[in-house]
Amino acid sequence: MTMQMDRPADTDVAGFELTEEQRRLRDQVRDFADTVVAPAAYEYDTKRSLPYDIIAEMGRMGLFGLPFPVEYGGQGKDYLSLCLAVEQLGRVDQSIGVTLEAGVGLGAMPIYRSGTEEQKQEWLPMLARGEALAGFGLTEAEAGSDASGTKTTAELRDGEWVINGTKQFITNSGSDITRLVTITAVTGESRRDDGTVKKELSAILVPTGTPGFVAEPVYDKVGWHTSDTHPLTLTDVHVPEANLLGERGRGYSNFLATLDEGRVAFAALCTGAAQGCLEEALRYAKSRNVFGRPIGSNQHIAFKLARMQARVHAARLAYYDACFKLMAGMPFKLEASIAKLVGSEAAMDNARDATQIFGGYGFLNENPVARHYRDSKILEIGEGTSEVQLMIISRALGFDA
Repeated sequence: MTMQMDRPADTDVAGFELTEEQRRLRDQVRDFADTVVAPAAYEYDTKRSLPYDIIAEMGRMGLFGLPFPVEYGGQGKDYLSLCLAVEQLGRVDQSIGVTLEAGVGLGAMPIYRSGTEEQKQEWLPMLARGEALAGFGLTEAEAGSDASGTKTTAELRDGEWVINGTKQFITNSGSDITRLVTITAVTGESRRDDGTVKKELSAILVPTGTPGFVAEPVYDKVGWHTSDTHPLTLTDVHVPEANLLGERGRGYSNFLATLDEGRVAFAALCTGAAQGCLEEALRYAKSRNVFGRPIGSNQHIAFKLARMQARVHAARLAYYDACFKLMAGMPFKLEASIAKLVGSEAAMDNARDATQIFGGYGFLNENPVARHYRDSKILEIGEGTSEVQLMIISRALGFDA
């Protein structure tokens, strides 16, 4: 058996060719990931702390501003450029990849899509430069995919929103550089014809220094140890009426549209994780000798690696397809869900197979595949569980599941 490939390809695929500028960006971020992020990943994972020096460097590289116009401090690039960057970072450290993905998709993008010109001018430049992070406070103990369970309230009093409630699992919400969290809250109620209550949900910008806003202690998570994730408590939080983001009563629907877009970048993160597992496993299969030959020369190992490559290829095709449709202004909700489902399963399956190929060494936390094994499960949960994606896909097939 001959093994000549240095690493599995992450190059263009027919129909989705990258521009020269996109290739340069991908290669630049790949080099940064290999030389800066990867060597520090185990240390920061052990400390369970966000590496502000690395985040600052990402800001100087312009990664947080990739899809935003230059007039708001961005780079004026397309959405695929962001996805390519997220994929390369997720390949070596999912926590860093999701910090970028969530910082742009959940933190800054809602302001860009739904904000007033004043809100954009105030917040986007610092977010696009990576000088600040923002989060989106949607999930609660009984609310997330089911918006009707939202209990956080915002009452308009004398030109101010008074917010009370709690949020859970909010990324980038309590770091040293977090400056803003957008909160979804019940701002009113109405009666349907059948007598049931319909909640009016709105999105409101809450600066983190506002009295009554508390980021509770960071979660003790199975994985994504470097990613900043907190529960939030809001007690009589007063913000100006002008902090309403978008139209009153449109907070949840606007966020769902943002989430569709974010799932494409999240699928890129999943693809990067699957690719990283493949690269590590391929390297080990070539270098680890048992009974006088590399373990990759055994068919059961070679076939496992072949399946890993197939998963990566399918995941990349899926998110490229969704992203090209997004950028073309075509409907992409279905494709985003498919990409997220296929990508997250590829990452989880590749993490399991890579750990098996490494054997006992794959069970050591210092091994990148061990970190991917812990990290990848959340990919099937975050930004819409696999079950939610299956629901969206089945509805597109005509089933009211």
